[in-house]
Amino acid sequence: MQNQASKLKNLMNENKNKRVKDTHFIAITSGKGGVGKSTISANLANVLADNNYKVGLFDADIGLANLDVILNVRIQKNLLHVLRGECSLEDILIEVKPNLWLIPGESGDEILKYSDKNIYERFLNQVSILDELDFLIIDTGAGIGGNILHFLEMSDEVIVVTVPDPAAITDAYATIKTTSKTKENLLMVLNVVKNENEALRVFENIKKVADSNIKNPLNLELLGHLSASKEVSGSIKKRTLFTDENTSSSDELKALASKLLYRLEQKVLDNTNTRSFSGFLRKIIERF
Repeated sequence: MQNQASKLKNLMNENKNKRVKDTHFIAITSGKGGVGKSTISANLANVLADNNYKVGLFDADIGLANLDVILNVRIQKNLLHVLRGECSLEDILIEVKPNLWLIPGESGDEILKYSDKNIYERFLNQVSILDELDFLIIDTGAGIGGNILHFLEMSDEVIVVTVPDPAAITDAYATIKTTSKTKENLLMVLNVVKNENEALRVFENIKKVADSNIKNPLNLELLGHLSASKEVSGSIKKRTLFTDENTSSSDELKALASKLLYRLEQKVLDNTNTRSFSGFLRKIIERF
């Protein structure tokens, strides 16, 4: 795992000397709430930051933004204040630790009222300060609402999180089916499973149904799993990140991150287009 990550870092460093840094956009979503999507988002960002990547964590769960609670940081202002023109984007950025920044979302619905493109244009003029990011982890809302689908469509990778619960699996499948209309490749993470065998069994059942019923070309891949553990549940209560500790849960998340990095290796080599946060956000806004 370390060899794979080290190899990718070397490749990225070589490419940095050849062109402007690219930002990789990773959307993490789920069919329903309460499956651990935000916890996985925060800990994936933490692992990448610990490996010297510059990571932004965007709380895009409009209405239920809670990454500040998970990361145990206090926010004074958020994205809504930027859209109102009350502060700049730089004013709301929170440096959680070296290489990791939180872009706080809004925990109310008022942000959805701001569809005036003039407001967004002013916002876009400020986002270039984030163009040096290696990764932007986007913690979307649950479900398949229009705004969520915009984020999923524009991201490089979409990770669907679910737990081995019938209702959660049904909602995860609905998300996969809808997203497959614009994304040919989707990743899954099985959370709170008994073991790897259960994760594989649940994933294969979902994949079997998807292959039989989804007509769009779809490559559905299991990125990894997280076993049910006291370390993870305890970290949530204590507002800490379980990947800061040497536990089996931490190892599972790091294996997941390593697989994601390895998956991106070919894209880093093949891609000739420069991607930036400001360019990404502009495309998102144009779709509203």
